Amino acid sequence: MSTPTADLAAAGVSIWLDDLSRQRIQSGNLAELIEARDVSGVTTNPTIFAGALSKGEAYEGQVKELAAAGADVDEAIFSITTDDVRDACDIFLPVFEATNGVDGRVSIEVSPDLAHDTEGTVAQAKDLSARVDRKNVLIKIPATKAGLPAITEVIGAGISVNVTLIFSLERYEEVIDAYLAGVEKAQAAGHDISTLQSVASFFVSRVDTEIDKRLAALGTNEAAELKGKAGIANARLAYELYEKKFGEDRAKKLLDAGATVQRPLWASTGVKDPALPDTLYVTELVAPGTVNTMPEKTLEATFDHGVITGDTVTGAYADAHQVFDRLAAAGVDVADATQTLEDEGVEKFIASWHELQDTVKTALEAGSAQAAK
Repeated sequence: MSTPTADLAAAGVSIWLDDLSRQRIQSGNLAELIEARDVSGVTTNPTIFAGALSKGEAYEGQVKELAAAGADVDEAIFSITTDDVRDACDIFLPVFEATNGVDGRVSIEVSPDLAHDTEGTVAQAKDLSARVDRKNVLIKIPATKAGLPAITEVIGAGISVNVTLIFSLERYEEVIDAYLAGVEKAQAAGHDISTLQSVASFFVSRVDTEIDKRLAALGTNEAAELKGKAGIANARLAYELYEKKFGEDRAKKLLDAGATVQRPLWASTGVKDPALPDTLYVTELVAPGTVNTMPEKTLEATFDHGVITGDTVTGAYADAHQVFDRLAAAGVDVADATQTLEDEGVEKFIASWHELQDTVKTALEAGSAQAAK
């Protein structure tokens, strides 16, 4: 009997888990989710790693070794996280091979402290790729102004990229252009562009959180009717833009030469408003050639009671445009909201990165103290 996650995969949506920990890897849970929940990739970020490390037991042995070797905090973080990502890449290798490199991907993020540093991002992206040393790794780079040229440079070096923290259609168009420029650069440098993969991570629930807050402040009936509609409308318009951009001559020329499209990835798909259905950002964003990266709670909700009815995106462009027209008429400045979200998104990941540094620093100090006994 078919399951909702199998139906989702059959509809052209790649299901990626938005969580990674050593315990998940070592217990066999990650392999089990591939088999039982149709999971075909995994993403992580500093918040996820900070949570995994704070629970700690699976990392104790390595932390002691790193402490004994005199590793500093950042070196320890990169040793720990790249080991986890490398092991996850090995678990996903059969998926990678079965899908010709489209799926079976594992993402690791450059330090959020580099979000406004193009050169630093490029250098660290290359270092992370070399450290993980697996063909199915994706390096996560934020879609900040400084991140855009870094995306081009890293893809141009033959490294596959997950572009993260995209909130606006304007920035998304710049991300697609940065990807195409990177593929052109890789092609000119003699790289096999057919092996390059990229996803563009378009955030969903956070858009609703920010815009619903602004709608509530307006207090009108029209504003109340628009609650919970902006995130899905924004994502659907992103898919419309994706279809348009990859149908243009510049992209077609690269696709004809063997390049792949940069797939839209729906991120932040855990529903934050309890008044909304818990599978909303899955069932309403079904479209061919997309990725939905879900926290485990959303994955399990989808498997349990998600209703997959085929493509729910391409026939809804007119409705999505209407939502945006109504938001503007109601007095919501969507451009300001999405810029606020980008700024906050970077700040939140920087805060998580510093929390991760503190967690590792404490663990290293404890490891050193034990070694000294």
